[in-house]
Amino acid sequence: MLQQDHLLEWRSIWKNVLLGPEINHCLSPEKESLALKLLSDYGLYKFKDKKPAELSGGMKQRAALIRTMVMEPGLLLLDEPFSALDYQTRLMVSSDIGKIIKDCGITAILITHDLSEAISLADRILVLTRRPAAVKNNIPVHLTLSESSSLAARSAPEFQDLFNLLWKEISDEYSTETT
Repeated sequence: MLQQDHLLEWRSIWKNVLLGPEINHCLSPEKESLALKLLSDYGLYKFKDKKPAELSGGMKQRAALIRTMVMEPGLLLLDEPFSALDYQTRLMVSSDIGKIIKDCGITAILITHDLSEAISLADRILVLTRRPAAVKNNIPVHLTLSESSSLAARSAPEFQDLFNLLWKEISDEYSTETT
């Protein structure tokens, strides 16, 4: 799943969601049933016959995720998937998508430059060096939560310490390169 949703404007959300199975010649009643379930579970069922231009940015990102999930991947790569969204939508959609991924039990790799987003969505953060990229630090994320959501994670007692640790890792890397 990329930064932009890359939904095809001339296709309905339903046809966009079924694009992967269609291209891979594996479109079946089971894939259609899964697509309907995902659209229903994540609040897009009543929009399935709409075109992408008729949806909000957050709805488009959910549709793009559903399109990916219909293929039943073992690993999900999310490359800055929320960067095109305004801040409030970004918070809501990242929370929604984090919940979807956890509910489905899929391993996901999230690429982000947003430290708060990384802490609130991850169970482990890999800090990379600048070019050539190598793993600089592997930081486990264990938050004390009263409820399981990425929004609640931002209020966890450990959140600020993790944020400060990540900020130090990144600023140390930047200051090393500029001196």
